[in-house]
Formats: sequence, structure tokens, C-alpha cells
Amino acid sequence: MDEFWGRGVAVVIEDDEDIRGLIVITLQQAGFTVHAATTGAQGVALVKAHRPVVTTVDVSLPDIDGFEVVRRLRTFSDGVVVMVTARGEEPDTLMGLESGADEYVTKPFRPRELRARVDALLRRARLGATPPAEPAGEPTEPPDGGTLHVDATRRVVRLHGELVALTRTEFDLLAALHGARGRVVAKNELAGLLWPDQYAHGGVVTDADRRTVEVHVANLRRKLGDNPTSPRFIHTIRGLGYRFDGA
Repeated sequence: MDEFWGRGVAVVIEDDEDIRGLIVITLQQAGFTVHAATTGAQGVALVKAHRPVVTTVDVSLPDIDGFEVVRRLRTFSDGVVVMVTARGEEPDTLMGLESGADEYVTKPFRPRELRARVDALLRRARLGATPPAEPAGEPTEPPDGGTLHVDATRRVVRLHGELVALTRTEFDLLAALHGARGRVVAKNELAGLLWPDQYAHGGVVTDADRRTVEVHVANLRRKLGDNPTSPRFIHTIRGLGYRFDGA
């Protein structure tokens, strides 16, 4: 019954004993009841059994890799997923986020860094928790007939009337860009939106976090069918950031 107290349940999927122990202790100190797995299959089973609010997934596992683990989790879980990886290259980051992860942390990492990323994700998840159901018979197209409709209250996005499935982070970035229509939003500003505890007081945004913003925006464009070389919605302003135009 102890898992119903504190901040809820976390699952750690990690085959390295030392790193697994570090993550478990970090999340326990943050108030979670933690269950740990050493393989991908065990981790998927734990998530099904305990429905955690946060799951960390190592990329390199002895049975199935972390990307496949996240894809399987996303068939039944909408909990926060953080990938923990020794691979810092952008293709691996892109693959992890495309699989459905909300965030990634590169080894070696500091426990407070992991905790800060988890806290930021859960804070944003609470702000957008459980949007109200759409009334039956509500038109799928927005009233103005535009091709892209962003409903910040319900956290719903429609393109040509069809729902677009976005991660929390992708939605938050789209909402920020859409809300600033016509204004250039700097990558540093977007990083501050995603990780306010780290950058709210003028901290220097790291190159890794700017690249993470770029990867999230690339995924967002892909889901919106927005060609970066000839965009309809999200325009890259070289050396500055992004500007949202269009419907």
C-alpha cells in the first residue's frame, strides 16, 4: 500500500547495477515508490502492473533496446518517460524522442539533473492533466476553417480536422510558438519553458539543451507535415530561433 503515498510510483529500467541504484535512490529521495527492472521485458511488465507516473529507460538493454521499450510503453501508458543513455549523438536523441520519450538524460549525469528534469516534466504534465472530453457532435474543424487548430485549454491539436498525437513537450513547444505568432522565439526562451528551474533566473542554456529543443521541433514538424525547407507553420530564423506563421 505504500505506493499510494508520496508522489506516486516510478519504474527504473536499467541493466547497469550502479546506475540503476543511483536512479532508484534519486527517485526515492524525490518521494517516489520505485520498482526496478534489469531488462526491457521486465520493465514493460512493471509499468503494466504499477502504472507509474514516471519511467526511466536505458537505451542499451540485454533483450530489447530502450527505443522499442518506449514504443511498447506508449501503446498503453501516458506516463512521463525519460530515456537515460550514454549516446549523446543527435540521431540517437531523435530516435528516442520519436519513440515517444518525453526527455532524455545523457550518462554520466548528476542526480540533481535527473531530478530537475523529472520535476519539470511532471509540473508540465499537471498543468495539462486530463483535458475535458469534447462534446459529442462538436465539429472537428475550428470555427474559422483554418487547417491547423491549437486548443491550449484542452491541449488538443487538429490538422485538417484530424487529431495530431503530440508528446507533452511537443505540445508545449507548439503552444508557445503558436501563441507568439509572428514573433521570433529564441531557442533559449524555449529551453527556459521546458526547464524553468534550470533557466528561470538567467542560467546559461547549454548546447545540449538547445539541440534537444531542435530535435523536439524537428519531431513536431514531422507530425505536422511541415517541410523545414519550405515550411507552412514553423520557420527557422537562423541564429535566432523559430517563428510560427500560418493558420
